[in-house]
Amino acid sequence: MREINTVDFENEVVNGGKVVVDFYSTECPPCEALAPKFEAMAELYGGKIKFLKVFRQGNRELATELGVSSSPTLLFFDNGKQITDSISGGIKKSEIQQRLDAMLSDDDVKTIKTNQKPIVSEYDVAILGGGPAGLTAGIYLGQAKIKTVLIDPALPGGYMGITHQVSNYPGFEQPQPGYMLAHYMSEQAKHTGIDFKVAVDITSVDLHKREIVIDELETIRAKKIIIATGTTPNTMNAPGEKEYKGKGISYCATCDAKYFVDKEVTVIGGGNSAVEEALFITKFASKVTMIHQFDKLTANQTAIEQLQANEKIKVMYEHEPRKFEKRGDKMVATLENLKTKKLEKLESDGVFVFIGFKSNVDVLGKNLPKMNSWGYILADEDMKTSIPDVFAIGDIISKKYRQITTAVADGTIAAITISKELN
Repeated sequence: MREINTVDFENEVVNGGKVVVDFYSTECPPCEALAPKFEAMAELYGGKIKFLKVFRQGNRELATELGVSSSPTLLFFDNGKQITDSISGGIKKSEIQQRLDAMLSDDDVKTIKTNQKPIVSEYDVAILGGGPAGLTAGIYLGQAKIKTVLIDPALPGGYMGITHQVSNYPGFEQPQPGYMLAHYMSEQAKHTGIDFKVAVDITSVDLHKREIVIDELETIRAKKIIIATGTTPNTMNAPGEKEYKGKGISYCATCDAKYFVDKEVTVIGGGNSAVEEALFITKFASKVTMIHQFDKLTANQTAIEQLQANEKIKVMYEHEPRKFEKRGDKMVATLENLKTKKLEKLESDGVFVFIGFKSNVDVLGKNLPKMNSWGYILADEDMKTSIPDVFAIGDIISKKYRQITTAVADGTIAAITISKELN
């Protein structure tokens, strides 16, 4: 696998046969999560397909010419012609493999598949999720010398890892970039000796058997499982949202705000995340228009005051998006005025969506622990669920406050409880 630039592109891609290109950026958690998957695919498919990387920030004109507007983005070529659809953002290994298989003959695919051999791994504890709750549990379990594996489909850090700054985590005099706080926690957990299996696809989970299959290849068996899968940003399900995800619509300001220098941006939402991320985007954009469905923002007062003092931000209250379109390089949002019911158009260079979260229980299979009416797992004071030897911590559980500090507390409690039970 090689890294190329614009000068190399014609020779390596246009005249390069079957090629897949990764356009990546720095300070981009999804890019870092993709890297090991991309390398693993290069090992398997490298004899038939060429794997290349392009540094997007250093090759902006090439990226723009190819329609790349989000990091990371994978493009697939055959003799210089772009084939299949591109994929961006939080890319799963299965998504890559599906497109690579489509580039090859059935015989070639069959040969490659035979090189993948099933694996079974045994652990005392398997932690599903690498956010602050899962990482804290890992730190305590590792220090207790309990054989532990932490599994995450992305990089450790969870949503904290793509938050531009965290100002209320104890122990730091100044606000910390979310990705750095995630890095500190992750490295601390690694130093305890626990295993990390990150940037993987979780194929299946059986909580009753305490078995987790990753990448359709490795079965992990554990005496106890900790669920720390957290939450995922909500989507609007508006026409055009799915089609333009990563191509004008983003859910990560840390990843993509840097590409909107002196441009106009639309932000959907009015809670803490929306306000804080809008403020961050103004470091790059010339203008930010926030779309909020209520007649007042729902963020905390400190954040609201900072927003009101920022001349770059305008808020359109009592409006909701109904459709997204792309016209040239511009994104056009059709908005409904909730008071008058009239529709109006808003044009900008890009759209960022921050409208809350939903619990990540889909990955856990069919036999779930007891949950509340909102889809969050019920856990007792020891973080135990209704399934024996299965614990749940962090934002995935039913709780009053979802903060990094409360997630860390959950992880501590679960790990200490397990340590006493296993020792």
